Amino acid sequence: MLKITLPDGSVREFDSAVTVLDVAKNISPSLAKATLAGVVNDKLVDVSHSISSDANLRLITEKDAEGLEVIRHSTAHLLAQAVKQLFPMAQVTIGPVIENGFFYDFSFERAFTPEDLVSIEKKMAQLIEKNLPLERVEMSREDAILFFESIGEEYKVEVISSIPAGEIISLYRQGDFIDLCRGPHVPSTGKIKAFKLMKLAGAYWRGDSKNEMLQRIYGTAWRNKDELKEYLHLLEEAEKRDHRKLGKQLDLFHLQEEAPGMVFWHPKGWKIWLVIEQYMRGELEADGYQEIKTPQIVDRSLWEKSGHWEMYGELMFATNSENRDYAVKPMNCPCHIQVYNQGLKSYRDLPLRLAEFGSCHRNEPSGSLHGIMRVRNFVQDDAHIFCTEEQMESESIKFIDLVYRVYQKFGFAKIEVKLSTRPEKRVGEDHLWDAAEDALAKALECKGLAFTLQPGEGAFYGPKIEFALKDCLGREWQCGTLQLDFNLPNRLGASYIAEDGSKKVPVMLHRAALGSLERFIGVLIEHHAGHLPFWLAPIQVVVLNISEKQAEYAAKVCRQLIDLGVRAEVDTSNEKVGYKIRQQTMQKIPYLLVVGDNEVANEQITVRKQDGSDLGAMSVTEFMSNCADV
Repeated sequence: MLKITLPDGSVREFDSAVTVLDVAKNISPSLAKATLAGVVNDKLVDVSHSISSDANLRLITEKDAEGLEVIRHSTAHLLAQAVKQLFPMAQVTIGPVIENGFFYDFSFERAFTPEDLVSIEKKMAQLIEKNLPLERVEMSREDAILFFESIGEEYKVEVISSIPAGEIISLYRQGDFIDLCRGPHVPSTGKIKAFKLMKLAGAYWRGDSKNEMLQRIYGTAWRNKDELKEYLHLLEEAEKRDHRKLGKQLDLFHLQEEAPGMVFWHPKGWKIWLVIEQYMRGELEADGYQEIKTPQIVDRSLWEKSGHWEMYGELMFATNSENRDYAVKPMNCPCHIQVYNQGLKSYRDLPLRLAEFGSCHRNEPSGSLHGIMRVRNFVQDDAHIFCTEEQMESESIKFIDLVYRVYQKFGFAKIEVKLSTRPEKRVGEDHLWDAAEDALAKALECKGLAFTLQPGEGAFYGPKIEFALKDCLGREWQCGTLQLDFNLPNRLGASYIAEDGSKKVPVMLHRAALGSLERFIGVLIEHHAGHLPFWLAPIQVVVLNISEKQAEYAAKVCRQLIDLGVRAEVDTSNEKVGYKIRQQTMQKIPYLLVVGDNEVANEQITVRKQDGSDLGAMSVTEFMSNCADV
């Protein structure tokens, strides 16, 4: 008797082998109709997968995360089938699932056009209407090569040829189309309910610039049309909030080819930077950090000792001078240990918190660069805490408090927390890992924070906590990190004299709240759609006169505000006040102060907020008292 154990602990018994779909039918017809795939003993499989021995089974429907992934995978195949029917000479290459959708790369004699995408979408809809079954077919490696050679799919032949000899190759057939794939897939094309092709792009075969440039078609797929509509709406909102567009509109920064991945900060953008840096500096000082500054270029020998030259060399910028090899630092930690190592340290000196707004350079691939979100030169609000094992938990709690305090100040209320534990390949003894993981978990529990456990995702030198903030569109941005490190202090000779007189290696906590300041500013711009909070806005107030007669008074009010610490400017240009209001509103100034004859006579200002609301006339003193976050 075959026994199938379901997630609720119940057991279904069968006389002989059954498919995943058979089990679903045994439970209920409606469940069978909704089932897209199954998880048999932790392996995701098709509904046609045969179970011949006792097993655990979880049925996957569109409500499950795996179900949505299967839908997207199958929609990629649907795209390829539609392209082949419309453009028989096109060759299909690879088509994986990505975040929120999928893509498929094609080799074709001419460039696809937006009009082609419309035709392809229409053909895909027709194939869905036909409700074509997806059938898994297995072949030997040799037979699969012969098959794809026979239909002229050279790229598939190349992929299969790279698979070890003797392996069974799986293919999926739907109608007149067959594709190489591990699966699983939805039972039939009719299960695909909502999709849209998004854009065209170029991509080198296998990501190598020496290979042919292929044509990539991106698409998105969802459980239903409402989800698709919501996603497209969020994309429209994200487009409006794109930090690259707003950066240009608000004259904050620019990037150019002569310095790829490196930011040219304009006065207003740099003011935002300085306000953030000074705010963070105050928080660090309040929490007992000491700020330091370390060199940008360091001899190769240090990076070899730290392990970065071997493990991270491809991402490092190297140079040579007087027959010595140097590297521009990709991170600050080895240099911070050099500061720690100056002078003998006692347990009484710990914890020692060293902070630096450290400028780092990483040779990121040009294709991965994205505005100021992904750059080659960035500055981190970096710090390293040298402490004893007994201090790990308390220092972790202290940093968690700082992270939440900082994120709240910047307007982020929703934070996702993830705890990554020891990977298979690691350094350090297990008892140290036990203590470190326990310290991080207890710190989160002490603060009453729910967290997602990520087994095996820690760094090779220690476990870590990741803090991902959610913006107003629900997007996650992983910014803050806290990592425990047993490895680097030992490699670079850090030590302290313990209370019993013995020499010990300190634990080093790598931590950053904002991460890359460039990236964090990009996130801020998109989260607030450029409407930064008053305390953070590069220009907080603009004073506008109605006519030339009030120009002198407007300048006087502006000077008064500047003396009170407000970042104020005056606009006495020879334009109508309505035009000036529109122009300054487009620059997203928090407050516009309008002065006419009445305001001059009463020594007042008329206050207009960024959202267009009129707060009426008041004195400068009243205005200052009404700005709660000045």
